[in-house]
Amino acid sequence: MDKVRPIGKMRRKMRMSLNNNTRFRSPYQTTRPQMEPFWRRKEGIIAMREAKKVAKNGGSHPKHGFTLVELLVVVAIIGLLVALLLPALQTVRSAARASMCRSNLKQICLAALNYEGVKRRLPASHNGTGGWSAQATLTPFVEQGHVYAAIDFGLSYKDPASELNGKKISGIRVPIYTCPEEPNTQTRMTSDGPFAPISYGVNMGTWLAWDPVKETGGDGVFYPQKGVRLREVSDGLSRTMLAAEVKTYRPYYRNAARDPASMTMPVDPSAVCSYGGEFKTNTGHTEWVDGRAHQTGFTTTFTPNTEVPCNGSYDVDFNNWQEGKTPNANNALTYAAVTARSHHPGLVHAVLLDSSVHPILNEIDRAAWQALSTRKANDDVGDLLQ
Repeated sequence: MDKVRPIGKMRRKMRMSLNNNTRFRSPYQTTRPQMEPFWRRKEGIIAMREAKKVAKNGGSHPKHGFTLVELLVVVAIIGLLVALLLPALQTVRSAARASMCRSNLKQICLAALNYEGVKRRLPASHNGTGGWSAQATLTPFVEQGHVYAAIDFGLSYKDPASELNGKKISGIRVPIYTCPEEPNTQTRMTSDGPFAPISYGVNMGTWLAWDPVKETGGDGVFYPQKGVRLREVSDGLSRTMLAAEVKTYRPYYRNAARDPASMTMPVDPSAVCSYGGEFKTNTGHTEWVDGRAHQTGFTTTFTPNTEVPCNGSYDVDFNNWQEGKTPNANNALTYAAVTARSHHPGLVHAVLLDSSVHPILNEIDRAAWQALSTRKANDDVGDLLQ
């Protein structure tokens, strides 16, 4: 029989074992291997699991990431989502631009009404010696008082002295005079200086805009030299247009100087091309300061967005004798076919004298469209605006 060890020696050995961070082992136990720490055991378990997966995959490591088929499916889904969302996004953006356009027209009308409240009449379409536009006259009422203060109506807008802080007034851009849907907003550079385009024309009636011999206007709300009083609008403020959209950089004919006896209002748009005159390829509605019909006005000779074909690919406007020009031997009058146009699909926006803005469809009846432009013809627009 083995000799029994003293208890004191056993206790000292236990304390030494604990102090040396070794696992306590009874002196009566036989020698055996120490257990691995738990983190090493965990690594071993993970390695065993990976080995099993390798075995199941025929000896190859498991694959990670997308296969080509999966990647193509993801790309197809993303493409489908884009195709569905883009038209909706475009529709929202177009609606926002249309809303801003209507707001611009409303602000222009409110400015004209404020002007009338001060002057007791609307501004003339062609003002002063220089022939400044109604839009230029309205500048102090559209938060552009500094521009108005710089205008000398006794000088032409082409005069070098017509400037503000070293910049020609004709090239200054008034924000609310440009439709956000209009793509052609670049400044037109000429030998007379820069010119900013305009997207809104004032209502100059159906066909005759100005008689320079008698110095009388047409049947619209604006004409040269003298503004219209609101009491003259017997057709009603809620049934008479003040302004409508026009496209910038339009081709047009001017100064055909045809005999008034031959100038009946055309019904067929293609007849306009035969009137002739000086042809301008792309300068209509590019001068916001110019008070002539083909620059800052419109007429209702034709319904909105009507194509007036001429010279192959041109969609033209027409001004028989531009305002401010000395009468010729024929005593030519200012007959104008300046069509309201816009980049909004299928319509133009127009503002009435009561400051309400309406979308006018291209398909509007011609008689109703013209009734909206006359101030005292006692014509009826029916339920068009209901």
